[in-house]
Amino acid sequence: MELPTVNLKTILLVHWLLTTWGCITFSGPYPWANFTILAVGVWAIAQRDSIDAISLFLGGLAATIFLDIVHISVFYRQAGFTDTERFGAGMAILSLLLKPLSCCFVYHMYRERGGFLGPSQERSDYQTIDSPEAPTDPFVGSEGRAHSPQGY
Repeated sequence: MELPTVNLKTILLVHWLLTTWGCITFSGPYPWANFTILAVGVWAIAQRDSIDAISLFLGGLAATIFLDIVHISVFYRQAGFTDTERFGAGMAILSLLLKPLSCCFVYHMYRERGGFLGPSQERSDYQTIDSPEAPTDPFVGSEGRAHSPQGY
């Protein structure tokens, strides 16, 4: 099954918006973890050919799934939320629910960039300087047999 094409900028915009709204309710480590990973996502946009940038973004998204579960479960109060705080908590939970889907899309982009020997390993923006023919062995003599080094 082929995934629909989703732009990395769209993923960042959606998670930035949901994280910003989630910060209405949750403060402290929640915005630090999420905005740091979104900054790595901006790096992945800026460096389109970088496998490191997209792999760190993918790993960070996966890590923030766990961190968001812990943070929301520890700091979510059952009672006493205003409507605004309930909205912020709902957006943080929605962001958490969308992160596995975002991880799938980012993993697909990671494979396109050449991660795990993906399809882009065959094509490159750089021309190789190696010659296509095999190098000659400098120790082969004129008779076709190997030349042994002499001791001193």
